Order: sequence, then structure tokens, then C-alpha cells
Amino acid sequence: MSSRVLDRWDVEDKGFWTSEGRAIAQRNLWISIPALLLSFAVWMVWSVVVVRLPEVGFTFTTDELFWLAALPGLSGATLRIFYSFMVPIFGGRKWTAISTASLLLPAVGIGFAVQDPTTPYATMLVLALLCGFGGGNFASSMANISFFFPKEQKGTALGLNAGLGNLGVSTVQFVVPLVITAGVFGSLGGEPQHTAKGASIWLQNAGFIWVPFVAICVVAAWFGMNDIASARASFREQSIIFRRKHNWIMCWLYTGTFGSFIGYSAGLPLLIKAQFPGVDPVKYAFLGPLVGALARPVGGWLADKLGGARVTLWNFIAMAAAAGGVIAFLPEWSKHEGLHEGSFPGFLAMFLLLFVTSGIGNGSTFRMIPVMFLTFHERLSQGQGPTGLAQARKDAAKESAAVIGFSSAVAAYGAFFIPRAYGISMKAAHTPAWAFVGFIAVYVSCIAITWWVYARRRAEMPC
Repeated sequence: MSSRVLDRWDVEDKGFWTSEGRAIAQRNLWISIPALLLSFAVWMVWSVVVVRLPEVGFTFTTDELFWLAALPGLSGATLRIFYSFMVPIFGGRKWTAISTASLLLPAVGIGFAVQDPTTPYATMLVLALLCGFGGGNFASSMANISFFFPKEQKGTALGLNAGLGNLGVSTVQFVVPLVITAGVFGSLGGEPQHTAKGASIWLQNAGFIWVPFVAICVVAAWFGMNDIASARASFREQSIIFRRKHNWIMCWLYTGTFGSFIGYSAGLPLLIKAQFPGVDPVKYAFLGPLVGALARPVGGWLADKLGGARVTLWNFIAMAAAAGGVIAFLPEWSKHEGLHEGSFPGFLAMFLLLFVTSGIGNGSTFRMIPVMFLTFHERLSQGQGPTGLAQARKDAAKESAAVIGFSSAVAAYGAFFIPRAYGISMKAAHTPAWAFVGFIAVYVSCIAITWWVYARRRAEMPC
């Protein structure tokens, strides 16, 4: 095999995996992870920037700020639909390098736009949409890594790629408040902005700080990763997933987990600011995405050990309970008296539980996908001998990769709908509580589906 294109790749062959496959797979994984982390950081950078815009002279309304926080989720989710199919078409190495390089557009654009308070709102909307490049990258990254590991290690590998990649959300919410306090890039970074309280901040660093790291990852991906010859497939070949029932079921279940994780991440800073005005949201917002990202590999590992369906079922039960806990600690609103004080410690604790469980569910649901599609194709190949089994494995790998990418695309719309749900609920009832009632309804539906199709004793597709 060549250094860049792997002509032979059979990770279910234990001899091949031990002698050659493992080292190659791990190298690709550990280059993929930082590239994905940066993708999440750029995707979610608006969740932090929007909180600071009013301080430096931008006069956008609260609803306009919620739109800026939500639009990267809308564009990122839409791009994931297309990115889901790119790895088998272009190759994992090439597409990782190209898609990572695309992050430079929003990073540089934000750096220049936030320096001028007269920048039109339309320009800010375009930059928010461009941040969706980072969201799109998740679908192709996960599809790519799914080809590199054998069945019994897919949960852990996908959990590491996604979980450590998801750390980009907490990274951006932790790093940006620090880097905007100093002229990190000197005269190259531009002049500081001045707040109403007389403080100087360099809000442009929220975009510029990612540029050198993105450049390094592009070079590493181009020269250090591999394309897999046997993973090549046209869109037409991959589109068979749209006729697979389990593709659509897993889209819904993954929306319940990852849609929650990314939506809560996007909307939490503004939600804290709106519900607890005396609390600085940037001090706490990064904690949720941090624990959720760290929990994802745990979810994958638990699913490898206990079964993905079992872990997913109990996890949705915990998510529904945590969402109810958030409602219990929210401030109450009275038409005559306004907001009554809630409990921020309780609110934060319940949100952290939501993030932990969403992370575990992310890992367990993604482990279910390759297992169920391998089982499905092995059932179809019964009686066809070793040749039929080998083809079944190839077909399962291609379809599960496409489903992983496509389901992540559908779920990513949570980054748009959850912040919008907050805005709609608060506009209609002056409280986000009704948004959480809707989220609980989603979790209950996921509990029922997981139990009936995958987790009960005589389930159609145990996984």
C-alpha cells in the first residue's frame, strides 16, 4: 500500500489489524481529533461573541443576538447533509484538509467585523452562517474514522474522535474570554475596543486566535492522514441509506442526544444572562460542553461493554429527569412583579447533568449504528460463504459511515432550534420553561423507540 492511499484495508482481519492496521488507524484518529476540535470551536464562537457585542457598541436586540447564536447551527446542520457523503467521494485525507482549511474564512472574517460597531447586521448574519463550515466537518470526520476501526472498537474510537472534538465547544467558551483581554497579536491584530465601563477588549481575537492552529492542522491532515481505496463510493451508492428504516430512527435518537448537546451549548450563555442577570455567563457556560465532551468517550466505552441500546435507553430516562430539574430551578415570572429569583446553583447542576447525559448518549447511539448495519448485512449474506461475508462487511462499513454522517446532520439542527425555542418561549411566556417541556416530550419519544426497536428482549435489531 502507498503512504497516502491504503489499497488493502480489512480491520476485521485480526492479523492485519495487529500487524499494520492499528498503528495507521491511531495516527489518523489523533490527527482527526484536533482538526475536529477546531471545527467545533469556530462553529460555536458566536455563542461567546454575541454576549460581548453590546459592550463594544453594537446595538442589536436580544432577539437579533439569539439569531446570531442560532444561525451557525442552521448552516452547520445543512452542510452536514452534504459532508456526510464526501469522504467516500474525495477520500478522508483530502477532505479533512480541505474542510479544515475552510475554517479560515469565518475566523478571519469575524476578526475584522467585530472591530467596527457600524458593521451591518447582514454582514454579521453571513459570518454566522459561514461558521457552519465547522459544524459540517463533524459529519465527514466521524464517517472517515468509522472506516479505520474494527467493530469491537468503533464505539471507543468514535467516542474519542467526537468527545475530544466536542471539547472545542468548551474550549471556545473558556479561551475567548481570556484572549480578548489582551492584544495577543500586537499591531497585526488591530486596536482594542472600549466598553462603557472604560475597559479595553480585543474582541477580534475571538476569530484570529484560531487561524494559526487551523493552518497547522491542515498541513498535518494533508501529509499525515490516509485515504482508503475500498471506502470509495459515489453518492448514488451511498444514497441507499435513505431506504433504510434504521437510518431514520437513528437520526431521531441522535437528535435527542447530540441535538441537545450542541443546542444547549449554543444557547446557554444567553440563557444564563436572561434568567440570572447578576451572573456572568462566561464564567460558567464552558463547564457544560466540557463535561458533555468528556462523557462522550465514556458513553462509547460503556456501549462497547454493555450494549449501545441498553445504555441509550437509561440515558434518555436520565435526560428527561434532568430537563425537569432545570424547570424546577428556573426563576418564575409574574405579570405584575416580573422575575422571581430562582436557584442558579440548582439550575447549573441540572444543566451539567443534562450535558453529561447528552455526552454519554452521543457515544452510545453512535456505537449502535455500525453494529446494527453489520448485523443487518450479515443477515442478508447468510448462505453466501466467505465471499458474501466479506462483501457484507464492506457494504456495512459504507452504509454505517453514511448513516453516522447523515444522522449527525439531522441532529445538528438542535444548535438552531434549541436557542430559537428559548427565544420563542421567552417572548410568549417570559420564561424558557415551555421549551424544556418540549424537550422532555422528545426524550420520552426516544425512550419508547429505543426500548421497542432495540432494547427489549425480542427487539427487531438488538445492538
